[in-house]
Amino acid sequence: MGFKIIHSKIVLVGKISVVINVVDEEIEVFPRVLDSVKDLADEIVIIDSTSKVVLPRVVMEYKTSVFKHERVSYVEVARNFGIEKAQGDWILILDPDEELSLSLRKSLRKICEDPEADYYRIPRKNIIFGKWMKHSRWWPDYNIRLFRKGCVSWSEIIHSVPETRGKGLDLEAIEENTIIHYHYENLEQYIERMNRYTSEHAKNLLKEDYKFRWQDLITKPSNEFLSRYFQGKGYKDGIHGLALASLQAFSELVMYLKIWQEAKFVDLNPGIEKVIKIMKNSESDLHYWQADTLLNELGGIKQRIRRKLKI
Repeated sequence: MGFKIIHSKIVLVGKISVVINVVDEEIEVFPRVLDSVKDLADEIVIIDSTSKVVLPRVVMEYKTSVFKHERVSYVEVARNFGIEKAQGDWILILDPDEELSLSLRKSLRKICEDPEADYYRIPRKNIIFGKWMKHSRWWPDYNIRLFRKGCVSWSEIIHSVPETRGKGLDLEAIEENTIIHYHYENLEQYIERMNRYTSEHAKNLLKEDYKFRWQDLITKPSNEFLSRYFQGKGYKDGIHGLALASLQAFSELVMYLKIWQEAKFVDLNPGIEKVIKIMKNSESDLHYWQADTLLNELGGIKQRIRRKLKI
């Protein structure tokens, strides 16, 4: 077994280190991801941000290295810490609510044995409220997850795209290549994460010198809904698509309200005429996407009939 030195660290050539960050609420689902990688990983590195003592018992049967890290609001802050602890030449990043299919495990092993790139973007199959979201901008949800050590690092900005060096490739967006992501299982989980994420996103906007605009309380949620439900074809996901487009729009509203809160709830009075004008602009966008969708889905003749009948 060979080794090389990267940034004064010894790494094992050709070996795969799976790095997983875990917090309290993810302990119950944790064995699922461990089971899905135990035959692929030469090493499993667990970054333990839990406050409980049960984690060692959960991982005892797996070949793991466990490192403690303080609880942070979002995982990007702790990811580089886990990568530093890994000894493998190849790093596979996973979350506790994810798992690999047998076909993807085989593909990743072959990639690491005969690589054509330094990092790979892998599609994710997002299961939300019990359903695979095939539209609504949830697919293919490419993420950089497999890479040579030293080629990828994360900034400390929530949901940021990692910094890369070298050549990158995408795995084909087919189900056999997906990381299965059991994303939101219930509304309570969605709302809890939304509260955390919107606070962090609001802070980042303020750091970028964003100034609160009352118009954004109308335009930003509206644009988010339209982009998810119509442009992202969320309507093809049925009631799940409608619900998630609405929740994502609400998340945008909450984020901008938190920015207003940071501005000490500054008292503004734009006037009803200005508010209606902004609403009409959003309404115009809605009508555009309604007509465009009917045209694409039902065809020109049916769409004209519906217009005539005003349905």
